[in-house]
Amino acid sequence: MKVAVVGATGLVGSEMLTVLAERNFPVTELIPVASERSKGKEIDFKGKKYKVVTPTEAIALKPDVALFSAGGGTSTEFAPLFAEAGITVIDNSSAWRMDPSKKLIVPEVNGDVLEASDKIIANPNCSTIQMVVVMKPLHEKYNIKRVVVSTYQSVTGTGVKAVDQLMNERAGKDGEKAYPYQIDLNVIPHIDVFQDNGYTKEEMKMIKETNKIMGDDSIKVTATTVRIPVVGGHSESVNIEFENDFDLAELRAALEAQEGIIVVDNPANLEYPMPKDAHGKDEVFVGRIRRDESQANTVNLWIVADNLRKGAATNAVQVAELLQKKGLI
Repeated sequence: MKVAVVGATGLVGSEMLTVLAERNFPVTELIPVASERSKGKEIDFKGKKYKVVTPTEAIALKPDVALFSAGGGTSTEFAPLFAEAGITVIDNSSAWRMDPSKKLIVPEVNGDVLEASDKIIANPNCSTIQMVVVMKPLHEKYNIKRVVVSTYQSVTGTGVKAVDQLMNERAGKDGEKAYPYQIDLNVIPHIDVFQDNGYTKEEMKMIKETNKIMGDDSIKVTATTVRIPVVGGHSESVNIEFENDFDLAELRAALEAQEGIIVVDNPANLEYPMPKDAHGKDEVFVGRIRRDESQANTVNLWIVADNLRKGAATNAVQVAELLQKKGLI
């Protein structure tokens, strides 16, 4: 299968290449794509070198599928051109997520809705993905009414510039800033731009995307998203209120049975998920599972995942795997 990776030189794009190789996706020819300034650079994939081409050149090479992670502007401009050429696009930007004509897919949650006509498929926001994977089995069993989530998000979610800022500050060096404030030894309760309602765009993404992926607008969601000085994983404190009561052991068993989830929940031995443990992994980790004693039918959870993997690259590759399995590419 001919596979294009658009944004192959970026953080998520290079992670996509790693995941494609690790999961043995049947790549017969790789087409690494980036902007004009990166044209001709060489990318190594499974021991072979491939030259970076521009998006226009990539379309002419007719890949079967194109994984996009090059920002919303590039996706808005080029994804329709790829789709018109018969190429299936899986896009990691926010450009198409809330477009009513495009599917927003987490394979374990709503992969069954994909059809041959879906030529531009949106990959959700990283913090949304890990939360809905956990919500799915719980919603099926107990019917979720409301979710309150606070995130603790890695600097890798911003990109290389943010990682450099953190490392420079840690080393006492001056350098380019990705954030308006110091991130080392600090916490910034601000991800993406502020909206008129006082929420940030990241918070509103989590709210709207959750409803779309779950296929249920009746689920009430509220979010506070926070950037922390961590490299390699997003964490979330999630409070979920159900329509129906639950048995805690049964709830835990439902999570353990869900594809893509690893339960790490043994407080007696100080075992709970941390971003350093999720780093480089494709699963979503859940722990600190406990009943909310202040309100009926409500549970508290701690959810951790590698935001560059399940939160971005791995989810996109899993969508491609599902399309292949269904014979849609």
